[in-house]
Amino acid sequence: MGPDDWIHAKNERHAMSPERETPWSLPQAPSCPTNPQDAQETQDSPVSPTPPRAETIAVCTHRFPPTSAAPPPPLHIYHAVLLLADPRDQRRRTLTLVTDSLVQPCRSRAPSASASAGWRLGARPPPARRQCRVSAAVLTAPVTTSVRGRVTHSMPPEKAEVFRSLEGWAGRSLLPLLKPVEECWQPSDFLPDSSSEMFEHDVRELRARAAGLPDEYFVVLVGDMITEEALPTYQTMINTLDGVRDETGASACPWAVWTRAWTAEENRHGDILGKYMYLSGRVDMRMVEKTVQYLICSGMDPGTENNPYLGFVYTSFQERATAVSHGNTARLARAHGDDVLARTCGTIAADEKRHETAYGRIVEQLLLLDPEGAMLAIADMMRKRITMPAHLMHDGRDMNLFDNFASVAQRLGVYTARDYADIVEFLVKRWQLENLESGLSGEGRRARDFVCGLAQRMRRAAERAEDRAKTDEPRKAKFSWIYDREVVI
Repeated sequence: MGPDDWIHAKNERHAMSPERETPWSLPQAPSCPTNPQDAQETQDSPVSPTPPRAETIAVCTHRFPPTSAAPPPPLHIYHAVLLLADPRDQRRRTLTLVTDSLVQPCRSRAPSASASAGWRLGARPPPARRQCRVSAAVLTAPVTTSVRGRVTHSMPPEKAEVFRSLEGWAGRSLLPLLKPVEECWQPSDFLPDSSSEMFEHDVRELRARAAGLPDEYFVVLVGDMITEEALPTYQTMINTLDGVRDETGASACPWAVWTRAWTAEENRHGDILGKYMYLSGRVDMRMVEKTVQYLICSGMDPGTENNPYLGFVYTSFQERATAVSHGNTARLARAHGDDVLARTCGTIAADEKRHETAYGRIVEQLLLLDPEGAMLAIADMMRKRITMPAHLMHDGRDMNLFDNFASVAQRLGVYTARDYADIVEFLVKRWQLENLESGLSGEGRRARDFVCGLAQRMRRAAERAEDRAKTDEPRKAKFSWIYDREVVI
């Protein structure tokens, strides 16, 4: 096979005529075809974060013969081996089981005849996994991490057409929710200017404000920052979703454009919080940085099965959850007298709400085009429980670090079991699930009824857990992030 079989076109200059100039133009590319009407509407979109590309390259993808493609061994198994605790500790044996299981190649579930109409709830036993940790801190007793039953590529291939049909819509309805880079805030807008003669004075003022914040506040702030800093994992997760991934790394497909620009906006969140904490002098930055590295090595397993139906339900929920968390850290910072930090956290929360709007719109479109498949996907994710993105967090010492962090967040009111229930109720109302009838089978209606009644059941469970917690003895845990000082959990 010669080189001409791999590359079918030379680089061409992309001529930008005056009538086509926009803040962001989406050139047509063979890897992501759209119809001419959608392409013109996308090019006329008023908002875009980067300048147009000067060249268009025809790209071949997936030329490796599928029959000879063997999955590479997951590299993070070696990190898991390095993190094992004392050999006599039960957690070591549990982690060893996880490590051994990762060596086995993942098997994709072939779509059955019934799968083409959607996913059958209850068709497989629920995977063994921990619930949403923040909710679990209140609703359940601590449990041992176990291996999730692997299901991959669960979306029937024919449903990929749904997402191809939405490419023009994504260009018109998602990309305008992104802000041009020149209009975006940057971390330096909220931090002392290192080139200014007043830099040292401004840093002393920042430290004076930070001195009024309690240790428990810094625990949740650090936990939020570490969650944001694991951004490479989240972009990777979205690019595992069939039908919407970035096939080349620089694809002009609206789904790929959204994912890259969303990542670029999110990247500022962990950046500003990390710089603030470094200047504050209140946290052990080396332990914080080690926790970030461990978390990125560990990855995440939200149970989305390479399935964009499940993936966009997850991101709709998760973006709202992070908006709630950052909004509450802003409220607490203001209560303790740090208005600058309050404004910083509030600005991050506003970004998260804008991103939540985008992902919520995608699910709305899926409910219009494929109500049965979308409804079953929503119920599937709700039955699994939404796993927080940093659920594999640890610092190399405390394997219960995430549970302890979640317990502090629950106690301070930063993110609670009630917040989880409120988000479920909000999404039910936003997507108008209670009124959904057309296009649902009996299974779809049962899934709808389950989801619509979930928030009330969760609130009752949270109330019972809160009543029990009032009679429990207060527990404390050490956090390496704050130099091993103890905090009530």
